[in-house]
Amino acid sequence: MSDYRIKGETGEWEVVIGLEVHAQITTNAKLFSGAATAFGAEPNTQVSLVDAAMPGMLPVPNRECIRQAVRTGMAIEAQINKWSRFDRKNYFYADLPQGYQISQLYHPLVGEGAITVEADEKAGIPEPKVIGVERIHVEQDAGKLMHDQHPTMSYVDLNRSGVALMEIVSKPDMRSPAEAGAYVRKLRAILRYVGSCDGNMEEGSMRADVNVSVRKPGDEFGTRTETKNVNSVRFVMAVIEGEAKRQVELIESGGTVVQETRLYDPDRNETRSMRSKEDAHDYRYFPDPDLLPLELDDAFLAECRESLPELPDAKRDRYLALGISAYNADVLTAEVEAARWFDTLLEVGLATGAKPATAANWVTSELFGALNRMGRDLTDSPVSPEQAAELLGLVADGTISGTIAKQVFEKMLESGDGAAAIVERDGLKQTSDTGAIEAEIAKILTANADKVEQYKGGKEALFGFFVGQTMKAMQGKANPQVVNELLKKALS
Repeated sequence: MSDYRIKGETGEWEVVIGLEVHAQITTNAKLFSGAATAFGAEPNTQVSLVDAAMPGMLPVPNRECIRQAVRTGMAIEAQINKWSRFDRKNYFYADLPQGYQISQLYHPLVGEGAITVEADEKAGIPEPKVIGVERIHVEQDAGKLMHDQHPTMSYVDLNRSGVALMEIVSKPDMRSPAEAGAYVRKLRAILRYVGSCDGNMEEGSMRADVNVSVRKPGDEFGTRTETKNVNSVRFVMAVIEGEAKRQVELIESGGTVVQETRLYDPDRNETRSMRSKEDAHDYRYFPDPDLLPLELDDAFLAECRESLPELPDAKRDRYLALGISAYNADVLTAEVEAARWFDTLLEVGLATGAKPATAANWVTSELFGALNRMGRDLTDSPVSPEQAAELLGLVADGTISGTIAKQVFEKMLESGDGAAAIVERDGLKQTSDTGAIEAEIAKILTANADKVEQYKGGKEALFGFFVGQTMKAMQGKANPQVVNELLKKALS
């Protein structure tokens, strides 16, 4: 359990957090029309008559949107409701031409599920935590108002109007900013593995409404506020910390927390009141008369389940079973691109003799370090998984040493050439020629007779000095195992 607490004048306060994540479904068309959904298009160029709410236009559900939402529910082992229904949520806003949003209040497509976040002592999560998901419902997005184009007017862009969203509603199970951050990262990873959302928070295709309340430990839930449209994990955590402290200070000064909707200002790192929080009855929900209920058959559900890939938790368990460390397993499964890249390396590496644990260490240290220096990521890595497997295979079979491998890797980054070609071209093969190595050892021991005497007198740490001198004399090409054996023999 998290030990995160807000310290106030009257003692410690516990934070209670729930998140409503809006994830744009990965499809080429909108939820109820055939209009395109590409990001960055010119304003109002991706709008159908349905999206613009022209009279007489009827919505038609996009099957792929429903399929992706069902697959997402299955990925978090949630209840899939074979019968669900769309409702109209009535409110006026300038970028909502219909005057209502088509959503699902009473009968959502997906029921209860759960997401497990891993333990992270440094972040203040001492043990794995299961965070409940209350529901996933499908709804259409509104348009967008642009206020900076004219000093006295706002413009309306309807490109987003009608875009399909999954609203993923957590239970109020989180008790710290760290837990909430871990939950969003894990949910984002699952969505990206499934392929139901690209998880791009900067572009708005995944954003969170952050519900925060405070209470004395063990008391009833306090009054919550909802901070809308938070678009990064860092901001989600900042909202929780700032809003919790604001509520504690307000209560302890004799004030009352009001249930309201707030906005986050990242420049000032503070939340501001936007409007009083509406209840469901304020929206006058009722079943959408233009849409029949959704009824899912067993064949459709079976296809959805069979289409699911290996998910982050299962992949992590598989890596651990291969002898890969927990840290490396976490790093390699955090992003779907990294996991796919590493899986290809593993598949090819088996044939070259590369060990999974060695490969994981190399990727998380050498490769990620190099890409970080270059300002690149795995999607545009100059070294392919197949080339990496070849390099690690040359180390595994003794063709080159680990030291030489680092030199070869740098040449691979510069030229794009394969490891074997570089080793052959530059004469970098490791030698196990005992005669040549013994000759160099003899020279080194003669030149360092004083250190030989010290070693024989009990200063065994000098053995590393002799190894280093021998490797230097052999230009790093000597087989370290052979060097060790021959040195022990010569020094004894």
